[in-house]
Amino acid sequence: MKARAKWVEGMAFMGEAGSGHAVMMDGAPEYGGRNIGTRPMEMLLIGLAGCTGFDVVQILKKGRESVTGCEVEVEAERASEDPKVFTRIHIAYRVSGRGLSQAKAERAVTLSKEKYCSASIMLGATAEMTTSLVVIDELQQEAAE
Repeated sequence: MKARAKWVEGMAFMGEAGSGHAVMMDGAPEYGGRNIGTRPMEMLLIGLAGCTGFDVVQILKKGRESVTGCEVEVEAERASEDPKVFTRIHIAYRVSGRGLSQAKAERAVTLSKEKYCSASIMLGATAEMTTSLVVIDELQQEAAE
């Protein structure tokens, strides 16, 4: 796996992954940026959300659950001194499906956090990681209407 970042101007960098996809990163104006891209540390959190979301959906699908949606929100706190590593990270999952099992969704989140999600395991080396899960069973919602 490879990635590179090329300085564009000010504090803006164009990042490119080995897969060929590009993303713009930039700093806040007070650090010389123009605010034209995502902050590099935000990119880490986006990567974490995508990595664990990928795991949860894949685990549920392999378990023959009917998943129709998955949203992952990540909120983090950073150290006040350099290096300003993440010290606390909360991952909030919102998974929906038809007849979706709460127990299987909880198991998928646990497996992602403890075994499969490389991003959460790496970031968990410096940060206290917590999770929350909301499961929405669309069949129950339809029956209630």
